[in-house]
Amino acid sequence: MTQSPAAFLFGGGWDAAMAGLYAGFLAACGPAEPEIACLILDEGAGADDRRFINALHAAGRCRPRPVVLRLGEAWDGTGLDGADALFVCGGLTPGYQEALAPAAGTVRNWLAGGRPYGGFSAGAALAAGAAVVGGWRIDDRQVCPDEAGEDLDDVTVRPGLGLVPFAVDVHCAQWGTLPRLVAAVDSGLVPAGVAIDENTLLAVRGGTATVHGRGHAWLVAADRTVTPMSAGRSVEVDAALRR
Repeated sequence: MTQSPAAFLFGGGWDAAMAGLYAGFLAACGPAEPEIACLILDEGAGADDRRFINALHAAGRCRPRPVVLRLGEAWDGTGLDGADALFVCGGLTPGYQEALAPAAGTVRNWLAGGRPYGGFSAGAALAAGAAVVGGWRIDDRQVCPDEAGEDLDDVTVRPGLGLVPFAVDVHCAQWGTLPRLVAAVDSGLVPAGVAIDENTLLAVRGGTATVHGRGHAWLVAADRTVTPMSAGRSVEVDAALRR
């Protein structure tokens, strides 16, 4: 029987305390010094993976291996062989979606062997089946700051990796994206979701989601109820989001 992959969803941020959050991801990888495929998008100025690799090294012993994609390139899953986990870095979320969507089935099958998934910012958003990739208005009404639109005007939902049964928004408190997720649920673009603050981790294992870090994860249920969760809080995902 295949296992549901553990998904470690980071809402962004570079606080020094993030090392402790990455440590939980490394511990789930299995080996004492896991090899981690770190997928990063080259948006045209060269891919700078040093910040992510340094953050993982600061959390513990590991061997990050960059897998660099160019903007507009469709990924076929190449680069996963021999790795113990997949970590999808941050950047332009629509660009990551275009690159990763063709490999969604490959990624799910690969993770089903018990390997964990880590996603930072864009990588966290794309863990969803229906992924909120950007935008700042719905029906010509502004729902979040336009600076959070990621080069998109209308709030846009596209196919993600399908690792968690809810939409994910990120940089919540810092970018003001909670109203975007609430409006996306209210308009029927997504059934339910979780918005994650920076310097915050939502760890999802076996249907249970647990919050770690300095901020909140904001649960937006199908009935539009919003529940803030801080570090140490856990919920059964189905019960919490499908009210």
